[in-house]
Amino acid sequence: MMLYSKPSSSRPTYNGGMKTVLMVAEKPSIAESIAHALSEGEMHTERGRATPIHEWNGTFMGQHVRYRVTSVTGHVYGTDFVAGYDSWEKVDPKTLFWADIRKTTEDKGRMTGHLQSVAKGCDYLVLWLDCDKEGENICFEVIHNTESYMNKPQGGSQQIFRAHFSAIGTKDIKAAMNNLGVPNKGASLSVDARQELDLRMGVVFTRFQSLYFHGKYGDLNSKLISYGPCQTPTLGFCVARHDQIQQFKPEKYWVVVPTVYISERPVKVEWERGRCFDHPVAHMFHMSVAECKVARVEQLKTSQKQKERPGGMNTVTLLKGCSSKLGIGPSDTMHAAESLYLRGYVTYPRTESTAYPASFSLESCVRLFEDHSFWGNYATEVLRSGVHGPKGGKDAGDHPPITPARSAEPGDLGGLDWSVYEYIVQNFLGSVGRNCTYERTSAIFDIGGEKFTYGSDRVVDPGFTRVMTWLAVKDDPPLKLDRSVEVSRSFLFLG
Repeated sequence: MMLYSKPSSSRPTYNGGMKTVLMVAEKPSIAESIAHALSEGEMHTERGRATPIHEWNGTFMGQHVRYRVTSVTGHVYGTDFVAGYDSWEKVDPKTLFWADIRKTTEDKGRMTGHLQSVAKGCDYLVLWLDCDKEGENICFEVIHNTESYMNKPQGGSQQIFRAHFSAIGTKDIKAAMNNLGVPNKGASLSVDARQELDLRMGVVFTRFQSLYFHGKYGDLNSKLISYGPCQTPTLGFCVARHDQIQQFKPEKYWVVVPTVYISERPVKVEWERGRCFDHPVAHMFHMSVAECKVARVEQLKTSQKQKERPGGMNTVTLLKGCSSKLGIGPSDTMHAAESLYLRGYVTYPRTESTAYPASFSLESCVRLFEDHSFWGNYATEVLRSGVHGPKGGKDAGDHPPITPARSAEPGDLGGLDWSVYEYIVQNFLGSVGRNCTYERTSAIFDIGGEKFTYGSDRVVDPGFTRVMTWLAVKDDPPLKLDRSVEVSRSFLFLG
């Protein structure tokens, strides 16, 4: 059913017969993007409230309506114990496992008052909260503060709708508006349960630990020893890794590394034994090899190999890649990714998915870059040869893998934002391209009774490495060998 059409005027006309659609987003910037996309920039904005309100006239479900778009700023409520449980000395921590809890507002009710005020006289509610469990929970916080202030629905008709989206470009916003669903109560309740568990476990064990260890270990700062269901296991991982590092005892080893001449150029060959931890034995092997001036070619074979293209990118993949390739820390990476998302350049950057749903149009995403100054030729080639979906992966059902939603050039974005955007685009284009195909020619040499190997690669089809150049296979010179080759020298390396 078509729920949205082009707005009819730049400013609302307030007449008694026109119904009102209230739309609530999770952040002011997203609310503004939604209003700008659906009104095509022809909206009136009222500021000076808890968050701005954007209004314009349009149609909804075949009716002329006034749209009103605003936002919250994350969760409307927090969770806390009811009064009477504040004292650490008078309250036994164990009683907090069954003590009553309540929802609290941290802004003295400013946001709840804003939602109640803006909902008055509205006929429909469209929820644009992030499409994850936390966003679903905020949906019901918004409903709690708006539903009773809205006009009563006629004949039991649907009044509350949920927009599902993973990017906030104009195309994505309009697609979400034309395919509205309903909020998920079960997902919201799971967040309520998690919040309650976090509160009870965190407060109980924090108080217990702090009181128990107070004054027991001399200069130990035990005024507050916090506990949390997430932070404590994470601390455990860090401590375990620290202990492994402290307990590690490096052990010396030796490697025999001869240099032979192949096609009139010196190359180092790899010892089949790998390494030796006994120095006298390693020295014996080295002496045997060093005395030999000729390496006999025992075997020469050529085989075709493939380097697999990457899978879809989830949040962990993004953080790892930006850290290892770009040297950007997790905090800066997420700050840049969220900035890109809010400006419509990428899809939602917090996702566990590494596989795309069947309904996702990979081809349309590739077409964004047909005329790009960097990736245009590659994108055109991918479209010509066929878009291949990433292999394997998992569709978590919340958002697709992190995907570019809009084309940009370096001048459109700042330094850090561009670096993260470029990495996301390269990973996406690589994931839908072809594998890298190359030929590996392997030689096995006998030098003084010891076996050594050498491999030479020839790229047949660079595939995805044309765009992910740092993963390219090195194109070696052709490997031409006689029955034996000259050994120039041999070293015994200490590892």
